[in-house]
Amino acid sequence: MRAELNKYIEKPWGYEKWIAVTDHYALKEIFLKKGCRTSLQYHNYKEEHSYVLSGQLSIEEDNINKEMETNVYNPGDIIHALPTYKHRVTALEDSVFIEVSTPYLDDVVRVEDDYNRQ
Repeated sequence: MRAELNKYIEKPWGYEKWIAVTDHYALKEIFLKKGCRTSLQYHNYKEEHSYVLSGQLSIEEDNINKEMETNVYNPGDIIHALPTYKHRVTALEDSVFIEVSTPYLDDVVRVEDDYNRQ
């Protein structure tokens, strides 16, 4: 069965294409422009896995001890963001990644944001 794109959202750092949203999961394609970054954020309930398709990403993220560290991700790498763990993605190159998550799409707590969003 053919489906339509659920939603396209322009962001100050690129865009999100919401490919599928169900009661059980959400699937997005995310584009991040070189030199831009997302907010430093965490989710109370949402859990995410992302697969890097192209580009290179630097991610500030809590490690298992909830201490911030920075890691670089390349095409083929997988990123796992657990609920309550802080993370911020910076594009070292124009980058595209696929994100699958639990469907709590409004569950974003911004700690810092370059674009003054709440």
